[in-house]
Amino acid sequence: MSEFNDVTVVREANVYFDGKVTSRTVRFADGTRKTLGFMQPGEYSFDTAAAEVMEMLGGEMDVLLPGSTHWKTVTAGESFDVPANSRFDLVVKTFADYCCSYIEA
Repeated sequence: MSEFNDVTVVREANVYFDGKVTSRTVRFADGTRKTLGFMQPGEYSFDTAAAEVMEMLGGEMDVLLPGSTHWKTVTAGESFDVPANSRFDLVVKTFADYCCSYIEA
């Protein structure tokens, strides 16, 4: 899906890591939410409350998911799942344009 229809976008940005990671929250009529974001090159760790599906729209990153000892390279057109109440690590090589879908239980 290249565009979202009939949504509400939260005007204020979510800003992390001194502005190297930013996103905007998109809310859907059915109550689901996503964030559309951009990461500059760097190393990042994130904690989750809800389960997430991270879709790479552009760029490249290496991901270390909970319970894994192996880094996985993710590029545009690929995605990965993150369990709820966990932590995952990222190494962004060039940039990362992403869409994160939150899976509320």
